[in-house]
Amino acid sequence: METLSYSITIHAPKQKVWDVLWATETYQTWTKFFSCSSTMQTDWKVGGKTYFCDGEGNGMVSTIEHLDETNTVVFKHLGMIMDSKEDLESDEVKSWAGALEKYLLTDVEDGTQLHVEVDIQPEYTEMMNKGFDQGLAMVKYLAEK
Repeated sequence: METLSYSITIHAPKQKVWDVLWATETYQTWTKFFSCSSTMQTDWKVGGKTYFCDGEGNGMVSTIEHLDETNTVVFKHLGMIMDSKEDLESDEVKSWAGALEKYLLTDVEDGTQLHVEVDIQPEYTEMMNKGFDQGLAMVKYLAEK
């Protein structure tokens, strides 16, 4: 497992950037660079359930490990969803379960610094780099307009 990091300065307040990241409509807009019909469902509770899915309902089961709204959210990935079934036990899942995905927002002079860290298996580096490079540029565009 390796950790990738991405940062972007956005000329908008933290609340606006947070809203762009997590509101249903804008979430789907910036995450289309990972999967064209991405969705996220969460109860926004530490230790609760969060589901990151594609258009067919397949994806990841996660939990929120840390939450400080408008400042930080850390997702811990627990398993997969395939054919409407959660898999938290297979050897494939166990090879990456516990991976973290962190979103850190800090105030800077002209707006907000958005920093993302994601734990991944090396074979997904190129996909993640492309997705986050394009996705965070879209977050910037949406938050600044």
